[in-house]
Amino acid sequence: MPTLLIVHHTPSPHCQAMLEAVVSGATAPEIEGVHVVRRAALAATASDVLAADAYLLGTPANLGYMSGALKHFFDQVYYPCLDETRGRPFGYYVHGGSDVTGAVRSVETVTTGLGWRLAAEPVTVTGEPDTARTRACWELGATLAAGLTD
Repeated sequence: MPTLLIVHHTPSPHCQAMLEAVVSGATAPEIEGVHVVRRAALAATASDVLAADAYLLGTPANLGYMSGALKHFFDQVYYPCLDETRGRPFGYYVHGGSDVTGAVRSVETVTTGLGWRLAAEPVTVTGEPDTARTRACWELGATLAAGLTD
């Protein structure tokens, strides 16, 4: 059974709402045969990454960058997973108070280095996630999971 690994740093209610929408989409009843694994960024390991077939990343934008927790995750898994995970699909979401540009750039830089393939447009939110952005998070999770059923 293919596995979707969701790696997230969720320090705020807004990030929590986005995570819940992503998980709801990824585990929608109409998507069968995909194992969804959730890991906090500080708990996710190289073994988790190697065992997964696709990745969904979530982070707040902190001081113009991805969260330190997600950066720590990448620092821990980069070299152990570099060759074995090239070409695997991923998606991501970012929440920020006013600007997410630097966080988006930092996630894209690391995932490009890993050779991962962007499988869905990222969801970016500044301020409170409205209904449309929450729906976009749901669709992000559903898209990544459904892509593993093909």
